[in-house]
Amino acid sequence: MILVIDNYDSFTWNLVHYLMELGAEVKVVRNDALSAQDAVASNAQGFLISPGPKTPTEAGISLDLVAACAEAGKPLMGVCLGHQAIGQHFGGSVVRGGLMHGKTSPVTHDGTGLFEGLPSPFTATRYHSLIVEDLPPDLIVNARADDGSVMGVRHATLPIHGVQFHPESIATEHGHALLANFVRLAGITTKLPSRLGEGLSSPQPPLVRTPPPLAPPASGRGI
Repeated sequence: MILVIDNYDSFTWNLVHYLMELGAEVKVVRNDALSAQDAVASNAQGFLISPGPKTPTEAGISLDLVAACAEAGKPLMGVCLGHQAIGQHFGGSVVRGGLMHGKTSPVTHDGTGLFEGLPSPFTATRYHSLIVEDLPPDLIVNARADDGSVMGVRHATLPIHGVQFHPESIATEHGHALLANFVRLAGITTKLPSRLGEGLSSPQPPLVRTPPPLAPPASGRGI
């Protein structure tokens, strides 16, 4: 079962729909409806922190859940606001970026973590005005937009991953495949909807390769 923390955002239900299409059982709780400790103590195999309209500090248990999942070694995915909560918890900065309301960007990645098996670049939809920067060494940047903004991170040793863009948007390419990688990480057998291709295989062991992080753009924007 995947436990989804809803940060009072309509996109949450698109994510839930995608996860259910992939064969996952999903439970949704609001970000103020339970404690992070109770969430981690549940029977959930993985956790997803949804997008939302506020900052990580204002997003209920989001930051606490990142801490609890890190301590317990539980699989965690953050989308947009959830991605920012991951960055902030581990010591990164959440700063103002350009206003990206329904805009698409090409995203380049290194093929690790949630991006395993996806072509690079691919088109992703962005709905955000905040971005993460100045990330610590244990949060590896594995995807960037063409403007240099961090679009994806993975923890060096924990099953914790974040994406700034919206994989559940119809204008994002390969959103089901990306989410399927997280479902598999949680130990759940996945399937792609028939209209999107053949079903994915059962859970695979984590990647053993550790390529260097994507380099910052030539303009000098920090990680």
